[in-house]
Order: sequence, then C-alpha cells, then structure tokens
Amino acid sequence: MASGIKDKVVILGMGCSKFGERWDCNAQDLMVEAFEEALADAGIERKQIEAAWLGTAIEEQHLGKSAVPLAMTLRLPYIPVTRVENYCATGTEALRGAVYAVASGAADIALALGVEKLKDTGYGGLPQRGRGALNDLFWPNISAPGSFAQLAAAYRAKHGADKGDLKRAMAHISVKSHDNGARNPKAHLRNKITEDDVMRAPMIAEPLGLYDCCGVSDGSACAIVTTPDIARGLGKKDLVAVKALQVAVSNGQEVQYDQWDGSYFATTRVAAARAYQEAGITKPREQVSLVDVHDCFSVTELVTMEDLQLSPEGTAIRDVLDGFYDAEGKVPCQIDGGLKCFGHPIGASGLRMVYEMYLQLQGRAGARQLKAPTWGVTHNLGGFPSQNVAAISVIGAYGA
Repeated sequence: MASGIKDKVVILGMGCSKFGERWDCNAQDLMVEAFEEALADAGIERKQIEAAWLGTAIEEQHLGKSAVPLAMTLRLPYIPVTRVENYCATGTEALRGAVYAVASGAADIALALGVEKLKDTGYGGLPQRGRGALNDLFWPNISAPGSFAQLAAAYRAKHGADKGDLKRAMAHISVKSHDNGARNPKAHLRNKITEDDVMRAPMIAEPLGLYDCCGVSDGSACAIVTTPDIARGLGKKDLVAVKALQVAVSNGQEVQYDQWDGSYFATTRVAAARAYQEAGITKPREQVSLVDVHDCFSVTELVTMEDLQLSPEGTAIRDVLDGFYDAEGKVPCQIDGGLKCFGHPIGASGLRMVYEMYLQLQGRAGARQLKAPTWGVTHNLGGFPSQNVAAISVIGAYGA
C-alpha cells in the first residue's frame, strides 16, 4: 500500500524572480534569476543536481516544447531534464516530478523550475494557442471571466447568499491581496486599493469587476529538493518538508451529469482530501497556518476556502468579512499578494506559492512575516470550473 511522501523530501533551497512586466528580460533571464537565488540558498554546486523538471505552459511564446532550454540556460551537467505542462498547475507539476524523484530514491538532489514570459506577446491576457482545448474544440464561445462569473451565480443560488454580501466579500478579498502585495518587493502589483475602488470599477462579467480579476505576468520560480539526511549533512537546520502533493483532474463528469451544481470545484475537494490524508491533517481549519490559493478571480478564492475545508460550506462570505483570512486573521490567505498582486506567470505560479510557504516557515518573509507558522497549503486550479486540474501541496516543518 502506498505510504505517501510525508517528510521524505525537504526543500534545500528556493528562488523567485521579480514578477511583472519584465520588458528587459527574456525567459532565460528569468530562469537564471530564480535559479541563482535557489542555488545560493541551497549552498550546493550545480554539478550536484541529478535531475530537473521544467514547467512552462504557453511554450509557443518563448522556450518551445523541449526541456533543452533549461539544461542549456543553466548549464546543467548532462542530467535528465523533463518538461511538464498542466495548465495553471504546471509549476506544482514540475515540483511533483522533482519531489517524487527524490522520494523514490532515483535522485539525491533534484530541481524544479517554472517560467513564463507573457507580457510582450501582443495580448493583454493569455495568448491564443491555435486549435485545441483552449478555444474552438472543447470550450467554444467562452471566456475565463464569464465562466467564473457563472461560478459566483451558482454559489449565490445554492447558498441563498445576499448579492451585496457576496460583492462586499469579493471586494474584501481584492483589498486584502493588494494590501499584502504592497509589502512584497517581488510582487507585480504593489498598489493599495479601497473597497470603494473595487465597487466602482468597470464591470467585466457580472458580478466580477476589474479588481476581481488577476492579470498575467512574466516571472520564474525554482526549488531544489533533497532528502532530510542529505540536507542535514550539508549543515541545514530548521528543515522545511513536503508533506503532501496531490493532483486531481476533471474526467468529464461535471459537464456530463447533473450531480455537480457549478457552485464548487470538484477537483479541489478531491485533491485536498487526499493531500490532508497524506500529510496527516485531520482538522484543516485548526491546523493549517496559512494558504496561498489560485485566486484567478476573487470569487475563486472565496469558494476555494470551502473546498479546502477551511470554511464550512456556505460560510466563506462570513469568514472573509470577519477577517479570518486577513494577514492578522486565523488562517492568512495570499500573504504574498497571490495571483492577483504577486502575479501569474502560468508555469511559475505553483512554485511561487511554495516559495512563500518556505520563506514563512523559515522566518524569512520580511515585512509580511507571520508569527510561527507550522503548516502551509498551496492550491492551483487550471482550466474552467467545469473542466480543470487542481493541485495541492502541503508544506511544513520537518517532523511536525
């Protein structure tokens, strides 16, 4: 019987580029920026890395389909390098490859790096990718804001939520992310906003206004992982371990049967339950210290709080408005600014979330440092509410 990966792998070092409109850089520059920080943090030489995974989603725009650009850019020592892609969960998928390699004993030290260069493609959002699942075959005549607006409508209908309360909770989420992002020197957006700014902003897809939507960014993030024994042998203390990594992918049931009512993410609920079991978390609302979730839209963050079992079903609006997920709340959410403000370079986002968990657990998060966190949860969601991939990681102090 599978025993899981809890405490079999620790993070030796991490790095993250500044996110934003990086007109002065190409994808390779961003990769080097994240990798050099991770390598220095790990305190090793690149020749000690035995395997690597590259995560990038919109590869047509910068690196191409092969993993060769990672090996060449970083001058890796003729090791196996694998490119992965899984929509917005791509960065977590790269980390999963590296972690599983170490946990299995196939490699002593492995690298995961995610990168995306999107701001100079000529598109305001994600660029078109030709024929395929992102436009005319599976998802014709649909937009991301439109589909997530339907999520808001379904949630409101199911739980009898007051329209004004939902809008205020969504505004609170956006204001919170901007407040947190303002304290993060690597964040794309560092401007504070007010609830009034959110309420008065142009409508994109009712009830989602301009400030309810995240944009896309240029950026890269990187992790180097190993075993606890090797990390200790290298003089590392206060080890940060990977407690769980779980991925769940839609199988068509959400859109082909009517059990799913459109008010939640079935994949997130499945992946979260598996991750908590693997990590040994039995009471998420009490045990989890902080979360970084896929806040592509403010309503996505709200609904995800219930899918992650942090808010009882139908109560997330109240928890958000009560400040439960604020920086000073019980379970801070998006303490680094999240997708909304740190930014969303697709292939890097999952690793960027883990980067924040790692810094927080080591007490190195600077102005946004929380008091003594012990368990961090990250969540990616790629695709639309009805067809998506969800990835969950649980990061915590080794042995806890």
